[in-house]
Amino acid sequence: MTETFQLLGSLLGGLGIFLVAIGMMTDGLKLAAGSSLRKVLATWTKTPQRGIASGFCMTALVQSSSAVTVASLGFVNAGLITMHQALGIVYGANVGTSVTGWLVAAVGFKFNIQAIALPLIGLGALMKLLRPQTRLASAGLALVGFGLFFIGIDILKGTFEHVVARFDLSQFTAQGMTGMLTFLLIGIVMTTLTQSSSASIALTITAAASGIIGLYAAGAMVIGANIGTTSTSVLAAIGATSNAKRVAAAQVVFNALTALVAFAILPVLFYLITQLTGFFNLAADPALSLALFHTLFNVLGVMLIFPLNNRLAGFLMKRFCSAEETAARPRFLDKTIAQTPALATNAVLLETKLVADKLLAQYEKSKQPLDGLAIEQEIHTIQMLCQHITNFIVTVEQSALSEETTSVLAKLMRIEHYLFTCSHCVEKLAQRQPQKALAGHPELHTQLEEYQSQLGHFMRTSLEEQAMNTKSFNAALQELQQLHDDVKDDLILAGTNATLPIDNMVLNINGLSDMWQLTQQWHKAMLLLYLIEEQLNPQTSS
Repeated sequence: MTETFQLLGSLLGGLGIFLVAIGMMTDGLKLAAGSSLRKVLATWTKTPQRGIASGFCMTALVQSSSAVTVASLGFVNAGLITMHQALGIVYGANVGTSVTGWLVAAVGFKFNIQAIALPLIGLGALMKLLRPQTRLASAGLALVGFGLFFIGIDILKGTFEHVVARFDLSQFTAQGMTGMLTFLLIGIVMTTLTQSSSASIALTITAAASGIIGLYAAGAMVIGANIGTTSTSVLAAIGATSNAKRVAAAQVVFNALTALVAFAILPVLFYLITQLTGFFNLAADPALSLALFHTLFNVLGVMLIFPLNNRLAGFLMKRFCSAEETAARPRFLDKTIAQTPALATNAVLLETKLVADKLLAQYEKSKQPLDGLAIEQEIHTIQMLCQHITNFIVTVEQSALSEETTSVLAKLMRIEHYLFTCSHCVEKLAQRQPQKALAGHPELHTQLEEYQSQLGHFMRTSLEEQAMNTKSFNAALQELQQLHDDVKDDLILAGTNATLPIDNMVLNINGLSDMWQLTQQWHKAMLLLYLIEEQLNPQTSS
């Protein structure tokens, strides 16, 4: 009984040291790299191919595919890389995890581990003591982790050798499909519990090298570890942004596909490994075979899924949409009608009117003491719709454009620009809410509210009228300008007489400036909109 507890303690201790080592290597290398990790990922992921290479290199260095996946997620959310590039990093990170197996196979059983590990730990500790709070200290932390990595492997190896001496190994062999699925499940559970595929793969390789499990059983566990590593991303994506969920889903799809293929052709893969090791005159020990197996099926997975990269990215972008993204989807724009300019022009016109309606609604809300954050989110939705309109106009079939259609699309592009500027004005008004600062000055407060009300009426009537009277519309603009100038003069006078605090005066003058810019940009947009409708439907505008 005592010996059993000792073996269990050694197993837990070796695994614990290994997990701590992985954490120290990850943290140390990330801190030592600093902003370099961000620059490398942003620069070297311009194409999916580069993304795969950078994902592999980063994971090989930090020994954590989860850390690299989470980093790439941050870059997607920041707009530094696209979804396509992020998928490349996910693929490369998966291949990068196979480096752990090679470390175990090449170093873990070939050399005196303490002769390598202890000097690394000593050197790393010295670096941390001599230059604390610097990048050198972080590099030292990584070296200590690297040394502990090998010590953990050595403890696990010794523990398994004692297990082999005490137990009947026949019960651990994989027999038939049931046995293989059992070991696959063990690999999934081990990785989910330890939250480290590197740890479970190292554990599997040391167990196989010690003879505690057969080669096929170990192969099934390695495949299971590949599936289990997705649990980190899935857990991290709970309650996270849409892009976080998409990256996690991409990793699940890739790892599940890779595991399915590897499990189906497992005998074939081990046959190829036997042929490769024989061709290069290598000793076909279990550690080397499993390291090669892990690399081989991950590379095979990349080769299978890479041709489908664009489709997978497109599929994921339509999933896990937030309420804001759903609201920002165009109602009338569709890529199929982009090939027919006449239909495309009408669709853009309808979408532009919808944006104008949404903008008017947010202007009305900006006058009320509501939650500014809610208005800000709605404004962001409007701005995303404006961007969709611009992108759609660019995609309209150029070869089939007539001179008239080109002119209409150019006008619509200008309207989108005017409305986009209007959205910024409304956003600033919602943040300032200048009328609040005039609560103790009823006359000025009434004047400002009158101007705001007249501006709302001006915007509303220009949208509701079927046939705009250009002359009366311009006259209404002049009335608003006069009202704006009167309010501004009275505010400056009140500030000069010290009846209104200077900060209140400045706040309201800035608010007036935003409203006047909104007025001008809206006027330009509505005039162009009227000209387009007159051009497309002259009989209804006459």
